[in-house]
Amino acid sequence: MKVTRIEELTKSRSRVYLEEQFAFVLYKGELRSFHVAEGEELAPQDYETIVKQILPRRARLRAMNLLKGREYTVRQLHDKLRDGGYPEEIIADALAYVESFHYTDDLRYATAYITGHENSRSRRRIEQDLAARGIDPETAKKAWQEWEAQGGRQDEQAMIRKLLEKRGFDPETADEKEIRRQGAFLMRRGFAGEAVRKALFE
Repeated sequence: MKVTRIEELTKSRSRVYLEEQFAFVLYKGELRSFHVAEGEELAPQDYETIVKQILPRRARLRAMNLLKGREYTVRQLHDKLRDGGYPEEIIADALAYVESFHYTDDLRYATAYITGHENSRSRRRIEQDLAARGIDPETAKKAWQEWEAQGGRQDEQAMIRKLLEKRGFDPETADEKEIRRQGAFLMRRGFAGEAVRKALFE
């Protein structure tokens, strides 16, 4: 395969294109070691070493290092590796590797996220957050069930009252404009219309 372009990312890393298609990211020392140069052919054995040994090992280590700092959903970790310039097949290998050690677990992540926000965010808002992090609806449903089995519960009405109190809302003195403003705020937080109306008017 012909190396058609080498694009410098940083002083130490470059994107390599083979036959006009992005292939992978290599360090400068690796470019020299495998004789990767624009306009030159990349030897088949060197290509195999890069995609079968160098990149999988590096992606696995990158995934492990990311997970040392915090927990990620599978999709979040996938996106981090993709942003690092790893090809999809290398990403899939790294994800399977960390999952084999139970370092990633979307159900565990979702249950922990619900527990951590049960008293500050509505159920709808939590579900939106989980979806944005790549948690599918079925996993989210199981997470809610697990959370409930662990004794979790939400009082959204109490949460709304607390938010309104924090924002200095007084239903006795609030005019229509203020009520609309607070209602819009609560709706953006994911609270259901009926719960919002009850808090503002009852």
